[in-house]
Amino acid sequence: MSGKPLALVLGARVIEVVRALAMDGVPVGVVAPTGDPARWSRCARTVLTWDWMLSAERHDAALADRLVRFAHRQATPPVLLWCSDQSMLFVSRHRDRLAEGFRFVLPDACLVEAMEDKARFAALAAAHALPVPPTVVVDGRSPEPPDELRALGLPVIVKPTARDRSWVAAVGGSAKAVRIGTEDELRRFWPRLRELSKPAIAQQSVPGPETAVVSYHVYVDEHGGIAGEFTGRKIRTIPAEYGHTSALSITDDDEVARLGRHVCRVLGLRGVAKIDFKYGPDGRLHLFEINARLTLWAHPGARAGVNLPALVHADLTGRPRPTGANVRRRVDWVHPKDVLAARAHGIPVARWVSWLARAHPVTGVWKWDDPGPLLGMAAVRARDAVLRRTSGSEE
Repeated sequence: MSGKPLALVLGARVIEVVRALAMDGVPVGVVAPTGDPARWSRCARTVLTWDWMLSAERHDAALADRLVRFAHRQATPPVLLWCSDQSMLFVSRHRDRLAEGFRFVLPDACLVEAMEDKARFAALAAAHALPVPPTVVVDGRSPEPPDELRALGLPVIVKPTARDRSWVAAVGGSAKAVRIGTEDELRRFWPRLRELSKPAIAQQSVPGPETAVVSYHVYVDEHGGIAGEFTGRKIRTIPAEYGHTSALSITDDDEVARLGRHVCRVLGLRGVAKIDFKYGPDGRLHLFEINARLTLWAHPGARAGVNLPALVHADLTGRPRPTGANVRRRVDWVHPKDVLAARAHGIPVARWVSWLARAHPVTGVWKWDDPGPLLGMAAVRARDAVLRRTSGSEE
């Protein structure tokens, strides 16, 4: 695979970034949890284990030292990339130590912290007159919902400022947010917020389906130039509302791109970012959040002509950038779980199969020439199911 330096990818659900790098012939290592599909990919030359769902304090100097020792064993300094909020914060907070062994580009430390914490981000966006829905920080330790929350008007969307295990326990699942539509729902949900590790935020709801959620994906180089960009649109999520993307489409939306560039410019953003918007019923775009990291959109974006992780790798290693910085064609992407998402969206299986046949999407996790990620993930889930049944029978 040539003499290109290694790219070390941190985070969870990193397989799509691994495959985007492999398209450009970049050797890849991953630092991922035990059951992450990328661990079984033929594209992953090196596999290190780390649980990124641990509290931020656990991603400490000892981990940074471990990774720098790994970097010093390589022939040339590896490129460091990250695919989760936790790994993004880790790199930012230990940037000086990690720079002793790795090459990477990321935003200013204060900006990273503000983008990760939704409460701070809402204040930052308001200070720059960015179109964020009206937002209130809510502390579940208060006995009653504050008047400021009710002033937003129902429905509201409640989101965690830290999406960690305390949020999963509070909502009883993996949903990224919760919609509160009535006063009764608000009173029932309020006590759950007491268990969160950090305060949550409540935002005025922007009506519309998941297909109104769009995004701007970009790599801004160290000089402030846009080296590559594309836009995208969600097709389905699981759960059906405020869930994780199970099907998506790479698009070429001028309005989304214009606003995305404006956000990057006013914030002085550097490195990679995914900027999430939603079209309101009036056609206006509302800004939800910025993720200064690579995401599962990297692989379909690369298939459409814009390989963001490969562009970063080329810049940091002094090689020519890969050709293509504009979307050449529409590309759809689908996760194996999308059949379940389609059912949750009320789509019959026959209609979903028909869409699949017409779209010919890039498949998430599964590839015929790299079956290990899906097979490994299936084996882990089968083992866990057996352990749960065994544990239940012993009780």
